[in-house]
Amino acid sequence: MTFFDLPSPATVPHTIAGLLAAYREGLTPAAVLAHLWHRWQALPASDAAWIARATAAQLQTQLDALAGQSPDTLPLYGVPFAVKDNIDVAGWPTTAACPAFAYKPDETAEVVQRLQRAGAILVGKTNLDQFATGLVGVRSPYGAPRSSFSAAHVSGGSSSGSAVVVARGEVPFALGTDTAGSGRVPAGFNNVVGLKPTPGRVSTHGVLPACRSLDCVSVFALTAADAARVLAQIDGLRPGEPCFNPHAPGPARLPRSLRVGIPAVPVFDGDAAYAKAFEAARGHCETLVTTEGAAWPAQMVPVDMAPLFEVARLLYDGPWVAERHAAIDAFIRTQPDALHPTVREIIASASNHSAVDAFRGLYRLRELATQLAPLWQQIDVLMVPTAPTHPTVASVEAEPVARNALLGTYTNFVNLLGWSALAMPAGFTAEGLPFGVTFIGPPGADAALLDLGLAWQRNWQARQPAALGCALPPPAPSDLAEPPPLRAEPTLALAVVGAHLSGMPLHSQLVERHARLLATTQTAPHYRLFALPGTVPPKPGLARLSPDDDPALGHAIALEVYAVPQSAIGSFLALIPPPLGLGSVELADGSWVKGFICEPAGLAGAEDISHFGGWRAYIRHRQEQTA
Repeated sequence: MTFFDLPSPATVPHTIAGLLAAYREGLTPAAVLAHLWHRWQALPASDAAWIARATAAQLQTQLDALAGQSPDTLPLYGVPFAVKDNIDVAGWPTTAACPAFAYKPDETAEVVQRLQRAGAILVGKTNLDQFATGLVGVRSPYGAPRSSFSAAHVSGGSSSGSAVVVARGEVPFALGTDTAGSGRVPAGFNNVVGLKPTPGRVSTHGVLPACRSLDCVSVFALTAADAARVLAQIDGLRPGEPCFNPHAPGPARLPRSLRVGIPAVPVFDGDAAYAKAFEAARGHCETLVTTEGAAWPAQMVPVDMAPLFEVARLLYDGPWVAERHAAIDAFIRTQPDALHPTVREIIASASNHSAVDAFRGLYRLRELATQLAPLWQQIDVLMVPTAPTHPTVASVEAEPVARNALLGTYTNFVNLLGWSALAMPAGFTAEGLPFGVTFIGPPGADAALLDLGLAWQRNWQARQPAALGCALPPPAPSDLAEPPPLRAEPTLALAVVGAHLSGMPLHSQLVERHARLLATTQTAPHYRLFALPGTVPPKPGLARLSPDDDPALGHAIALEVYAVPQSAIGSFLALIPPPLGLGSVELADGSWVKGFICEPAGLAGAEDISHFGGWRAYIRHRQEQTA
């Protein structure tokens, strides 16, 4: 008996965690596929979420490959999933929502291979804005998926179908791609989680490029925990794969006293319902509880978004649109009429940019990135609305370019800067439309954002309207169980007392190494601080009292403690001139960290400035004397 001959189970869990638990209790992958097969038979012919669904033979072949396996041997055993139709699967056409362009690849994309090796079952390929060019979800000859909560409103794009099939409960997770927000905007418009990893973290081998230097494979799921489970399987590049955005994985968790950046002047395009929903999300963020059950206090820090919006404008107003042309150059030259008119207009605009423009754009991006790097010393995470409003299909048809551009307000800048992002459901408007927020972090912060997403989802108690055609139950506690840890870069806690303090001349050395501020505190009260003579820029030397010294000479010295990726410690050490070095420093609370210390010989002739309590106060005193 094949799976499609089986009766459909009355209920099937909608999450990865729920499915794996049910499999351990006796549910079978064959029964799950039977349930999905029966659901597919009831879909209307006009359903626009899918471009291609697996045949019974394709599903049976994958099912047979699971023989002898179990959730104990395969982390995604029997979990159905879908992929956006710009991701290659051997034997399946890749259309990118353009039938005239379609080709049948010989090799399956790296990410899909990894998921299938982990036991997941590919059940279909989903619709998208043609050539992944759009944030609306209506630019496809295969039809326009709608929001799962309103037939009058867009689904978001370009990963429209992937978000919709997860929101409808057909698959626990789906893959999309994200260049300008395509893995986040559809998540916000369909009340699902949208994980956009740091560019360069997940392989794009076998993914049709949109902007090859910026593209990310994204994950749609119903919970942050499930998104983390998927990322754990697709994490890392294919051996030998070129990387346009090298980075080091960041910390596994954010500080337990959280500084949350929020737009100083949020943009909502006059959408009062979304503005009200964002205020509610801010309030929720201030009441978070960690995964350990402790209070997680959050301080809201207003952020000037103007530099970020300038970065965002580079994506479509600047030369990066030429990358889209490069991806399909031969096709657009020979068959331009095969493209959706709006997509053709956007990609053809690449001819307005020269090689000189490309370099100028790159220079400006580097300038803005340098200007924005210190932001991560002021905040731990940036929380923004996933989109400023949720447009209707009619409004997009009336203004296809303008309405689409508006949806990239809070998304377009992220990949250009190499940052990480996680879109999370954040309640509903009074009209029943889903609202979402996106947490944005520095490069490599994916594990930390998912940890925050776990806490966010566990604490959220919002009304859950029914989706069109499928009212999914809210996640059960077991669905939100913490997944296996993701790969995260080990860090070293490093205390700085002088020229590396924030705002001081050498602080950029920490910023360049993606160091993160952990605490502003003091040493234990038995240290002395000296102004070292002849150093450029001026530097202090920190020295601990010896047992023979008069205890009255000791002071508590102000310092900052940073988490520095261990992979960057070597290059940092190479910059430290004598007589300084790294040793161990005792903090005011009695704990010890690595920090700057000075060789005793270097203190000869140095001025004792301990009574100022720190380098910053001493520099301020010198400036006042000079004035």
